[in-house]
Amino acid sequence: MSGFHQGRCSAKSMLVATTFVLLLLLQFRSTGATTFTVGDTSGWTFSFNQSWTNGKKFKACDILVFNYDPSLHNVVVVDENGYNSCSSSPSSKTYATGKDKVKLSKGRNYFICGIPGHCDGGLKIAVDAS
Repeated sequence: MSGFHQGRCSAKSMLVATTFVLLLLLQFRSTGATTFTVGDTSGWTFSFNQSWTNGKKFKACDILVFNYDPSLHNVVVVDENGYNSCSSSPSSKTYATGKDKVKLSKGRNYFICGIPGHCDGGLKIAVDAS
């Protein structure tokens, strides 16, 4: 009988452990990062619509995916001045793969295309992350 009792205890322990793991996974999922594709199917191109952010709720650590032709565009992380003046500094992070994934920081995040004339043509975005 003691073997049977030990088996029941093991099954109960296994059920508790499984429940605990499932709760942890649910917690991670509810607080996990969300991935957003900038411009949806249009991508990061001149047809990009500045209102793309409307209705979306961004959080720190969410991921923005920038899809574009790397022979035509890039993505540069800038500050507010760089965003307003369409310019970057030597310390600005530049992405150029055409399938870039950028993690958002808390607060306002600014991105421009660093190819001359592209930002001035509207290829820029500011994203607020809570």
